[in-house]
Amino acid sequence: MRYHRWFTPWVLVIPALTWLLVFNLWPSINTVILSFTNAKPIGGGTFVGLKNFEALLHDEQLRWALLNSVIYMVVCLPFLTILPLLLALLVEKKLPGITFFRTAFYTPVVASAVVVALIWQWILDDRGLVNGLAEKLGVISGPLPFLSDQWLLLFSAISLTIWKGLGYYMIIYLAALGNVGRELHEAAAVDGASAFRRFVNVTIPGVRGTMILISILISVSALRVFSELFILSGGKGGPGGRDNSVVMLIQQYSQGFEGNLGYASALSIVLFFVTVVPMLALARLNKKAADA
Repeated sequence: MRYHRWFTPWVLVIPALTWLLVFNLWPSINTVILSFTNAKPIGGGTFVGLKNFEALLHDEQLRWALLNSVIYMVVCLPFLTILPLLLALLVEKKLPGITFFRTAFYTPVVASAVVVALIWQWILDDRGLVNGLAEKLGVISGPLPFLSDQWLLLFSAISLTIWKGLGYYMIIYLAALGNVGRELHEAAAVDGASAFRRFVNVTIPGVRGTMILISILISVSALRVFSELFILSGGKGGPGGRDNSVVMLIQQYSQGFEGNLGYASALSIVLFFVTVVPMLALARLNKKAADA
């Protein structure tokens, strides 16, 4: 007895397939098409060939944005790969009051990125908590320009990203640590291995796949950063726009009735390739390590 007809699987797949075509595939194809035009938000635009990509080569704002994105990734990658693992090892232990610390570490994850960035903006403002305390203690004579200096603003945003991401990656590591055999630690301890040696030779190999996954996630997120820099810089991208990210540039070029959708689309394609490169590099490293 047949319970379904031949087209039943297709009926089940059609909603997901429609969603994929409308919200993923078509926007991607349309972005590529727009990158070869001078389209505006209102109006069609005409074909301009590679003119938008030639303009990218002379865009100083893009050079700063790419530099900021690379610095963001290089700083975030080691901190958000190692620190959450150490936190996971800590909260994994059955200690009195450890539940409180688990909750405290995870709280920034559930908070809105915009709300958290606004709180940090208040803390780092010239009249904010950090400068106020430092001046009261006599550590500084004048306020530090956390939100108006190019590099202080960038590293303030990086600190915010690291603080907010610790709890999220800690949870992923906690799940991975559950698969690391306890008997391996016990055998290493019997052989006289110190806690550090067990961490290097047992724990890290046990969570290597998770570390690669987390590294890829961090790299992609860092290269696509928007909220932290946008909120802390008040949407202006810092002094002279030198704290913009690539995503912020895309937003700036495409907004308004006179926005240049063609140029913003060309920027989106550049961001795509910039994001793909570290992903492929990390995947290749993982394959080499697995084959070794």
